Amino acid sequence: MAAVAKGPNAFRTISEAADELGVPQHVLRFWETKFSFIRPMKRAGGRRFYRPQDVAVLNGVRTLLHSEGLTIKGVQKLHRDHGLAQVIAAGLGANGAANLDPEVDYKDDAAAARRLDDRARHRLAFALDDLTAVKSRLDGLLARG
Repeated sequence: MAAVAKGPNAFRTISEAADELGVPQHVLRFWETKFSFIRPMKRAGGRRFYRPQDVAVLNGVRTLLHSEGLTIKGVQKLHRDHGLAQVIAAGLGANGAANLDPEVDYKDDAAAARRLDDRARHRLAFALDDLTAVKSRLDGLLARG
């Protein structure tokens, strides 16, 4: 029986995401340790589920590392200096573009991120850190039970 293709907005398992991106699963796990902005959803038992936006981020990382020749530190710096939208935009020419939400114009998001002044970028980073901490606390509470 042939597998049914998932829609563009469906979540992907680590196996499906790895196949789609053409990298081994252990590479995706490794990237999670090196890039704090790679945060798939995790269900009970630690099973990862990648949203279309997560796959777009991974595709951007793959493009930057494998096609553009950036180092891990180079991708971290690009993210720090220009934001997640710039990482996503790096992969738009590759096969991950089909998985993006059609309602979101990621190219415009990348341009908007570049237009943010340092003060606005700092405020957004601070808010993101707060939200990440809250999510971590909620995940901990849900794991307990």
